Amino acid sequence: MTLSRRAVLALPLLSCPALAQAPWPVKPVRIIVPYPPGGGLDALARAVAERLMPQWGQTVTVDNRPGGATIPGTDAAAKAAPDGHVLLMTSDSSITSNPHTHAKLPHDPMKDLVPVSYLLDVHQMVLVHPSLQAKDMAGLVAAARARPGALNYGSYGPGSQPHLLFEALKAREGVEIAQVTYRGLTPAVLATVAGEVQGTLSGVASSREFLTTGVLRALAVGRPARLPQLPDVPTLLEAGYPEIDPRTWFGIFAPAGTPETLRERIQRDVAVVLEDPVIRDRHLTPNGYTVHAATPADSARMVAADFALKAELVRVSGARVD
Repeated sequence: MTLSRRAVLALPLLSCPALAQAPWPVKPVRIIVPYPPGGGLDALARAVAERLMPQWGQTVTVDNRPGGATIPGTDAAAKAAPDGHVLLMTSDSSITSNPHTHAKLPHDPMKDLVPVSYLLDVHQMVLVHPSLQAKDMAGLVAAARARPGALNYGSYGPGSQPHLLFEALKAREGVEIAQVTYRGLTPAVLATVAGEVQGTLSGVASSREFLTTGVLRALAVGRPARLPQLPDVPTLLEAGYPEIDPRTWFGIFAPAGTPETLRERIQRDVAVVLEDPVIRDRHLTPNGYTVHAATPADSARMVAADFALKAELVRVSGARVD
């Protein structure tokens, strides 16, 4: 068969990946959040989903899958079709902590999921109930020494940020503070407010109102700098505990096999949303987030570095499940 000159000239265009891409999305997009409704991650996911719908021309829903140290929700995302219609918005617990704290997982987060975007850093605070009388980290340690076995802290499962921090603190200081697990960050914070536990670890989004009213007290904040919202609260570095900072972050992931070009498109669209002044003023700045909205390639490098950091933190803390 002889091809016409027009057909021959068209061949390079037909083979161009950008032109050969299938349209997306062709059906509703689901963002799995392995945490309960009400926390900072859930609020951010819902705000992002709402603004992506006009861009994508499809319904974008948030699917909360709380509990199980984020493992069930993460597993559902890891085993979804790699076509961009199921995404995972989660924290470092799901990706870089759980592989070190759990000997057996139903998935490998570093292989079965691929980064879409490293969204932001979360400045977590060590929080205590006022009845504890501790004014700083030294006071918390002193209280634990004075009442061996009497103190406890709220977490949302092995490998969660509260678990890593408090277990590392216990290992360093030789004190005992028992873990009490809840089905997410918000329940752990509310348990601290109620006095069921004496402490926890949380970002501004889940604890701002309790700090403002004095229902909770912040002893220290993670990451390099103090929060503008809480200028009197020292960093863990200033308090003398830089090595126990779990370095918390939020990110979006997709099932392994999701094309990089599609992940890059999703990342660009999400980055535009995070630049929206309404999002910035309502969900980002007030909650003390540092925004990155990184590309898939840059996100992969950050995740690899954090994976190594979490391995060392788990080693020091001994925070393993099995």
